[in-house]
Amino acid sequence: MTATESHGAPEGVAQDVEAPGAARATVGPLTGDPAIVGVPTFVVGSVMLGLALVNYAPAAGGALPIIIMATGIGQLIATVWSAALGQSAVAAVFAVFGGFWLSYAALLIGLAHGWWGVTAAAAVHTVAAFLISWIVIIAVLTLASLRLPSAFTLIFVLVEVALILVLAGTVNGSAGLDKAGGVAVFAFAAVGAYVFAGSLSVATGGRPLPLGRPVIT
Repeated sequence: MTATESHGAPEGVAQDVEAPGAARATVGPLTGDPAIVGVPTFVVGSVMLGLALVNYAPAAGGALPIIIMATGIGQLIATVWSAALGQSAVAAVFAVFGGFWLSYAALLIGLAHGWWGVTAAAAVHTVAAFLISWIVIIAVLTLASLRLPSAFTLIFVLVEVALILVLAGTVNGSAGLDKAGGVAVFAFAAVGAYVFAGSLSVATGGRPLPLGRPVIT
């Protein structure tokens, strides 16, 4: 039983992420579903990133660094909330994405202002190294999610596809690959919006939306 369940509150999306049979911690009076904060902030950052990748908005300036920084803060709030509820798997997911969004904001702002001492010649490899690092951890997260409802696995797979496409576009200087990455970003933003709708439905007394059967049961 989760901390949320122990206080009589309805189950939320975050409870679905916890593996069956995992230890649940009851901590003080805290209840609720951390996804109600973590998922919508993830979606808004994803939409902004997709707009930048399809060249609708600038990537190095404008609203992108501001919005993805706000997204990272939202992920950290959800991380702390999840950890306080004893939902370790949920906290891990939000922490990983919080790290991604905040580090991406720092990368964009730092490169634009020359904070990191990266020369123009080294910029491509710097961005590529950043993307490769996150491709690795998202791949691990994807494999670890196979026992979760398939909506979560789909999000992680689409994130991985988007990162790989953007990496290929960065290394090859291909705007077409960047735009393909943007399409993948919009796709996982759409799935995230669906997950958020389910979480919000439960929070307002409605029925949860189906999240799909796990790949591995």
